Amino acid sequence: MRSELSQLPASDAGDPLNGRKLKVGIISPYSFETPGGVQFHIRDFAKQLIARGHDVEVLAPGRRTHDMPLWVQTTGSSFAIPYNGSVANLSYFGWVGSVTRRWIKQGHFDIVHLHEPEVPSISHKPLIPGFEPCPYVATFHASFDTYPLALRCTQFYLRSYLSNIKSAICVSDAAMDTASHYLDPSTDISVIPNGICTSAYATASTKDEWLGTSTSPTIGFLGRMGEERKGFAVFARAASLILKRFPQARFLCVGDGEHDGRKILASVSEELIAHTEFLGRISEEDKASFYKSLTVYVAPQTGGESFGIVLAEAMAAGCATVASDLKAFQAVSRQGKAATLFTNGDAQDCARAITELIEDDGARARLCVEGEARARDYDWSRVTSSVLSVYADVLNAPKEGHRFTRQRHIV
Repeated sequence: MRSELSQLPASDAGDPLNGRKLKVGIISPYSFETPGGVQFHIRDFAKQLIARGHDVEVLAPGRRTHDMPLWVQTTGSSFAIPYNGSVANLSYFGWVGSVTRRWIKQGHFDIVHLHEPEVPSISHKPLIPGFEPCPYVATFHASFDTYPLALRCTQFYLRSYLSNIKSAICVSDAAMDTASHYLDPSTDISVIPNGICTSAYATASTKDEWLGTSTSPTIGFLGRMGEERKGFAVFARAASLILKRFPQARFLCVGDGEHDGRKILASVSEELIAHTEFLGRISEEDKASFYKSLTVYVAPQTGGESFGIVLAEAMAAGCATVASDLKAFQAVSRQGKAATLFTNGDAQDCARAITELIEDDGARARLCVEGEARARDYDWSRVTSSVLSVYADVLNAPKEGHRFTRQRHIV
């Protein structure tokens, strides 16, 4: 049975395992060849575990690339399918099931952590009757504005298939709303968000070429510009309105899709292109400097967001942030206290929120302070300890007949 959510203390950054070192297997449903939020989460969480002395191996679809850590192994192939408004590179058919299960058996893991096992990929493959060489924990990342037909049709199958997961983690309440459709009602659920290294953003240096002024502010966007749900079209329409008040404003865009971005800008106003700089993919260090240098960062996503990692990152850098009022963004921003929210899809309201912050130095400074404080809730030290608490509960539970009777909710 689900119980009411309870708060974990903000100082929960200790060692729930009391010095025990684990061998942890982590399975990604998505290829590491293509950047994505789930892959970054797995990569950074693995690094946190390794830094604490745990032995970690990761299995992912696709092929190895030269920049992958040695602790990441791959299945050798993947295929692309549309998923939740994006394109996911998965591995499901043929021999990948046996490869995945052999990897688990040979790994002799204390625990295996599956990510998005409801997705038809390798994280789905260990969950077959009779195959449970170690306990399974699963993290659910996805959130849907409209519950997909495919999941509606398979939710009873998924409920049965996912029944041997010992504990579930959802990255937000929005993700839990989606996962609750196909998780057994008795499943232990912890709401534990994605993590960020707050110190890396807080101590980042600014870059002169990205800094704005009172008359020439810099407004930033980060995301795939050709992906509709990332909201670049909303950003473009808002930018055209901002230019009327600040003719020297500059719009800095990070991420893939420059060609798509230029087409969207041109469809709104040719003038916008002269005021927009496309920075492409940038390093993690430069991303922190990007946030740190902006006058305002904008997250105009229109849907399909389960958390809002970009908000947490920008706020950690001390950047005034404006975001659409998606449920996940409301939660990260503390209902607009740590980031200014605008009506989802409303470019005029977005432009209003940005303009008001540019014109009011005091309001912008107060928002930055609130944002930095909120971002500390998502520091990896706290998030990692919370996940290890889940591991400890699972490993210490009786072997048979045990069901947890509470949830935890850390922010």
